[in-house]
Amino acid sequence: MPEGHLVHRYAREQHAALAGQVLAVSSPQGRFDPGPYDGRRLRAVEAYGKHLLYHLEDSPTLHVHLGMRGLFLRYDDPTAAPRTGVRLRLAGDAVAYDLIAPIRCEPLPADGERALRDSLGPDPLRADADPAEAVRRLAAVRGAVGVAVLDQAVWAGIGNAWRAELLFLAGLDPDTRGVEAETARRLWDLAVRYLALGRDAGQVVSDPTAPDERWVYKRPACRRCGAPVRVWELGGRSAYACPVDQPRA
Repeated sequence: MPEGHLVHRYAREQHAALAGQVLAVSSPQGRFDPGPYDGRRLRAVEAYGKHLLYHLEDSPTLHVHLGMRGLFLRYDDPTAAPRTGVRLRLAGDAVAYDLIAPIRCEPLPADGERALRDSLGPDPLRADADPAEAVRRLAAVRGAVGVAVLDQAVWAGIGNAWRAELLFLAGLDPDTRGVEAETARRLWDLAVRYLALGRDAGQVVSDPTAPDERWVYKRPACRRCGAPVRVWELGGRSAYACPVDQPRA
């Protein structure tokens, strides 16, 4: 599943390429009604956690969630024929984006958009995120921190790869139950810094000196100390931790 850094990258790229233009909106697959959006001017593309929100003039907000298999294909020729299975095509003056296999592609009424926003915690990549609220939400969780950071109602946009790498950088065992405000703030600051690096690079970046490497995520041994990485299921996903650099509480 694309994590928040990639969703924000998609939003930034598509906003730069399409915002201000009257779009030709279609559904080659036929599973989405483009009527409220076709021929309307795109005002903005916004990311919130793992969600994309498209704001077109005089239209309900268009909500996209890629899920596990969703992806975008970009065409520099907006008249290029779409592939079979394209749920949604957004075509501007010089570029088109085809959306394939999302779990959500739907119009949101005003109350639906409010409900979505209210269901999400602070997003480390949003300028309007409140660090104090992020700290409050994480510090309020008494369960394992490795479960809490995957809860989109606590922090929006964190997925399994970022969970592994951020907790490593913070020196926290994912099984640690309950974190103090100071620790929550340190973890939030790491998320803000490193997710921005990941957004700009288009991949998880947890070491700016070696952007293609990971510390523990899907590694047999810790890249820092060489200890065998501990792998177990936590919150329905495989957790990764170094027993040396992330000692158990």
